[in-house]
Amino acid sequence: MIFVIYQILISFILLISPIIIIVRIIKNKEDKKRFLEKFSITKEKSFEKDIIWFHAASVGEVISIISIIKYFEKKKEIKKILITTNTLSSSKIVKQLKLKKIIHQFYPIDHNIITRKFLNHWKPKIAFFLESEIWPSMFLQLYKKKIPLVLLNARLTKKSFNRWMYVENFAKKIFALIKHVYPQNKETKDFLKKLNIREYKQIGNLKYIDYNFDEKTSFRSQILKKLKKYKIWVAASTHPGEEYLAAKTHILLKQKHKNLITIIIPRHMHDIKNIVEKLENLDLVVVRHSFKKKNITNIDIYIVDTFGESKYFYEISPTVFLGKSIFHNGGQNPLEAARLGCNILHGPNIENFKDVYKHLKDLKISKKINSIDALASNIKFKKNYSNSIRMKSISQKIYKETLNELNHLIK
Repeated sequence: MIFVIYQILISFILLISPIIIIVRIIKNKEDKKRFLEKFSITKEKSFEKDIIWFHAASVGEVISIISIIKYFEKKKEIKKILITTNTLSSSKIVKQLKLKKIIHQFYPIDHNIITRKFLNHWKPKIAFFLESEIWPSMFLQLYKKKIPLVLLNARLTKKSFNRWMYVENFAKKIFALIKHVYPQNKETKDFLKKLNIREYKQIGNLKYIDYNFDEKTSFRSQILKKLKKYKIWVAASTHPGEEYLAAKTHILLKQKHKNLITIIIPRHMHDIKNIVEKLENLDLVVVRHSFKKKNITNIDIYIVDTFGESKYFYEISPTVFLGKSIFHNGGQNPLEAARLGCNILHGPNIENFKDVYKHLKDLKISKKINSIDALASNIKFKKNYSNSIRMKSISQKIYKETLNELNHLIK
């Protein structure tokens, strides 16, 4: 009965989907040339066999499997790798990989007819879903077609678990369709047990893995070299309000450090113009990375408004503040910055990564702040490499164990 109600709701969404898509295109959140892929209408041809499929919701999930994707790209027995994502920003990350075997599609609407059409076209050998991507219609179609379903780096927060428990019997039936589950932390493992999942293996959080994504550009190399001459710090994955907080922190720090540039990497790029306008209203000189201006003399804020480049700025920054943690809930993944020897600062709202932040706190890599004064006083201008070697060791261990598991499943 619950599944029938779910399908009715999805059918209603289908009816109003043209309006939703038009609004999203206007807001630059949708690809105006490829939105039909969400209805399983594609220009890409299908392949009869040996396609492995990875579904990742957005940027963070894509980044967590880049090294794994690159590994399978080199295996002769793997003919094609299908990657689906939900967001425009994540599609741009996949495009930048420039790997020959990869096909990217936007994930289809979770309606029985559409999901059936998707699977009939692509015929994947196995499906890997990342983290919290639980889609009842697709899971049911995969089960009917006897395509193994793997929930990789599974994550259930207390909030999402409680939502599933409102429809407990339905939830247990949906989770029972998953053949293999790899929880990323103890909390998820405990919640999965309550959903009657008994077959699981914990290999660690894939977001610890170094994603090994190198795309050399002469302009980036030049600008990084110039930025190294300044005292810099990074405010990354910022959400609305946190760019303003970073700017006010810059103004406070500038009183003591004249040779200072603050680098801001917003999480969502569609609002860049508005962000720039607000910062310029503070009488700050702002430069956008995408404009490729080589002269950064006498600037205040350097905004990285391109996708997939955070790593390069972490490499030269001693301190990184991770957003979605002051004015918004959930937090953002700090592990990439931690691997590169950065001191990590964050706000109090880090529910999505609380186990990761606890680990970093134990290693004395991260610290919680809750005000502009606290942020300014905890920014360091010297790298902390003492724990980066240990972080990379953890990364390698999880990477190897993950490949062992996946190779076994794909055979």
